[in-house]
Amino acid sequence: MTSTSETGNTNRAPHAASDAASGTASGTAPGRTPRATLRYTAMRLGVFLACFVVVAVLAYVGVLPEAIGKANPLWLLMLAMVVSAPLSLVLLRRQRDEMSVQIAERVDRAKRKLAANQSQED
Repeated sequence: MTSTSETGNTNRAPHAASDAASGTASGTAPGRTPRATLRYTAMRLGVFLACFVVVAVLAYVGVLPEAIGKANPLWLLMLAMVVSAPLSLVLLRRQRDEMSVQIAERVDRAKRKLAANQSQED
């Protein structure tokens, strides 16, 4: 019986790679990546850094004021945060949804495990 399941896995192996690429592998939701939180965080940081560079260049050229008082770096950081927030809201929607699905699954698993442990104690 184990050879049948091994044979089944062997027969499905070529399809598993294509299924994984399309996001339809068994046990995963369509479009879900195993490291969705890390991916979203890295992409969010990238959007922020890109906005910071653009804001710094615009301030250096003179399009934007370089500072408010003596707060030049703080001003540029705050302006980059204000610009990057709506951009990431729109541009990273799919990654954010994947991350929320992944986190929700982990929370549900932890709740089930906690409930199972509590029922064993009773």
